[in-house]
Amino acid sequence: MPLSMANAGERMVVTGVQGGCGIRKRMADLGLNIGMDVTVVHSDCSGPLLVELKGTRYAIGRGLAHHIFVEPAAQSRHL
Repeated sequence: MPLSMANAGERMVVTGVQGGCGIRKRMADLGLNIGMDVTVVHSDCSGPLLVELKGTRYAIGRGLAHHIFVEPAAQSRHL
């Protein structure tokens, strides 16, 4: 599912990215790579998501978040 659909308080694992080199570059700039844990701190119906990655919080726009695919952290550990 896209990161944009995750609820606040959920710990997710990045499983993939859909998009071109611009999106991949932005993710690399944030240090957000496939397989990393991300905690959704704040997620409203509109506006950016606030996520925590390695102890640092980032605001990620919904457009970018829609291209980042995640699954619940507990679920991905059992695969």
